[in-house]
Amino acid sequence: MPQWKDLLIEIEKIEKKYGSSLRNPASYTEIKKMNHNIQRKLGNIVLPESYIEFLRRINGLDFNGLVIYGVDEVLLDKEVDEDIHGFIETNELWHENDWQKRYIFFGDSDTAWYGYDLKESIYVELDKLSGTLIQSFESFDSMLIDALETILL
Repeated sequence: MPQWKDLLIEIEKIEKKYGSSLRNPASYTEIKKMNHNIQRKLGNIVLPESYIEFLRRINGLDFNGLVIYGVDEVLLDKEVDEDIHGFIETNELWHENDWQKRYIFFGDSDTAWYGYDLKESIYVELDKLSGTLIQSFESFDSMLIDALETILL
């Protein structure tokens, strides 16, 4: 099974063909600010180490209909030229619906949400229209790999 880092390399090759590139990584201080703000705004949530590793490699992804959330723009040390779907602001948006508060969302696509089910303690892919479970994952890594493989097909 490929690792998500290998899949990002494939995405980067595609981006280069079209004169584009992947986003810069988030800095240590930006991630630290994000963690602090998550505690204030979303509660006692501990981000998985592999998601932090993802942010250290690329601050969010928006490719072929898949969005993996990054550090919110207001927390960045310097301005960026593109819109970033921030982890905190996007979760606050999804949490306007009570039933969605049981999830922490890491990304979404045209048809699905990718997140963590706080009640069941598992990573999930949910149907975006109905909220029904499509599949569950053992880890953030396996969820991210599945999401990236889906958009590369």
